[in-house]
Amino acid sequence: MRFYTFVLKNILRRRVRSALTVIGMAVAVGAVVALVGISRGFERSFLAIYQREKVDLIIQQRGVKQKLTSVLDAGLGKKIAEVPGVKTVNSGLVDFTSMDELGPVGVLVQGWEVDSPMMRHLNILTGGRPLEASDKNCLLLGERLALSLDKKVGDTLKVFDDATYTVRGIFKSNTVYENGGMVVPLADLQRFMGRRGQVSGFTVTVDQPDHKAEVERIRHAIEALGKNLEVTPTIDFVNSTQEIVFIRAMAWITSAVALVIGAVGMLNTMVMSVFERTREIGILRAIGWGRWRVIRMILMESMVLSLAGGAVGAAGAVLLTRVLSNQPAVSGMIDSYVAPDVIAQGFLIALCVGLLGAAYPAYRGAQLLPTEALRHE
Repeated sequence: MRFYTFVLKNILRRRVRSALTVIGMAVAVGAVVALVGISRGFERSFLAIYQREKVDLIIQQRGVKQKLTSVLDAGLGKKIAEVPGVKTVNSGLVDFTSMDELGPVGVLVQGWEVDSPMMRHLNILTGGRPLEASDKNCLLLGERLALSLDKKVGDTLKVFDDATYTVRGIFKSNTVYENGGMVVPLADLQRFMGRRGQVSGFTVTVDQPDHKAEVERIRHAIEALGKNLEVTPTIDFVNSTQEIVFIRAMAWITSAVALVIGAVGMLNTMVMSVFERTREIGILRAIGWGRWRVIRMILMESMVLSLAGGAVGAAGAVLLTRVLSNQPAVSGMIDSYVAPDVIAQGFLIALCVGLLGAAYPAYRGAQLLPTEALRHE
């Protein structure tokens, strides 16, 4: 009998225990893949919003922990545009609002100038159009939000303390947040938030984005316009966003708990396996098996169980993420795409947990003397 066949038969002899071990590992790996995948989706979607417009620098109020609470004078945009090397400046205001149709989940609301390049670059679906200066109480809906609300171009809905707005267009975006959000004229959002003449921040594109020294010069020049200005490259801004940092930390903390449970389950399974097979291991030692071969056998059994659990857990996590992303309550908040590197990370963690859980049982099995093991009842 081949070595690997022998290992597989050992696993299949105890089907119930092996199945329970695989399920425990699947839960642990599924937690890692799902939670880390969702947190990566948050980060990826935020970054994609700025990458679409090729934003190089983001300007907000210095010292604020919550980026949405940043307050800057809208008139500052003209001064920023005068800095040599600045190509475009776009101002914006961001908020989350609740809608009765969607329950407690907040909807992303972006306030832009109607002549903003960001407004012109929206992919408006057939039948709609971008907002214009003459529009009153009009807005644009993301494709997913429009589907959740069952709205089409020309329909009305109540937002901002029951104010009635007309849907002028429905846009499709590559980012889950924009698809699940809405765009309104900047002045309307300023009025609703009580922040007339104020914006959350500015996005800046430069003439030479690939020239790092030039971008750094522009960054310092903009910061010199006011003591309360914080100018950050796009990637650094997304990575330092408090919401992203919190979600990332919570994902790993929760995953760590699941991994500990998975490791304990694997340890219990392998310890019991070694204990029940003490006599068998003694016979194997007596016919010539060395300690390293016994260790390999036990570790291999653990790796097979871990990989099986990893496969089940990763598949379940991908399916769960897709199901959740299609739920109206969280549509626009969860990206259904799970990156391959997150799945690979889940498998790697499964192997590490499996080897960790089997380390002591393998050592214990290898230390058994043939004479003592053969006397075991």
